[in-house]
Amino acid sequence: MARGVYVLKGQGLTVVNAVVTLAALRPDTSAAIEILRVWVSQDGSATSAMQSVELFTQPTTFPTVVAATPEKTARGDQASVIVGGTALAAGTCGVNASAEGAGAKTVIVPDAFNVLDGWVWRTERDGNIVLPASYASCFGVHFPVAPTSLTRWNVGIMYRELA
Repeated sequence: MARGVYVLKGQGLTVVNAVVTLAALRPDTSAAIEILRVWVSQDGSATSAMQSVELFTQPTTFPTVVAATPEKTARGDQASVIVGGTALAAGTCGVNASAEGAGAKTVIVPDAFNVLDGWVWRTERDGNIVLPASYASCFGVHFPVAPTSLTRWNVGIMYRELA
């Protein structure tokens, strides 16, 4: 039975001029996580440019992120079992990495988009990304190359906790 749907988000972010993880989370021991939707957009530039983006997992030496608290999408749901944290320990999440960590990323979805349009990935019936409870890796969205514009980036990961 689904426990709830939550959104990890960052708005108006200024990112580093390098490879950067925009948002990442790591399941805790009590619930699996199903990724439902991921998005990236910006409103800091009116100049058309292509930007690479990737969904990834990373098993060790995680990015250092800014702690962010996931928001529930239904008022009656309990708080997420995932909480804000800077080191992506089990059961934590965050946005806008200041350091990537030395762990190798496994790319799940490589893509590119025009920064004037934004980018959205949605789960398909046969394409679900599910992270089991106690999963040792983090899941995230990142830019594998630095963006042309570093300011006013928005990112979100919508996920369902599975009991």
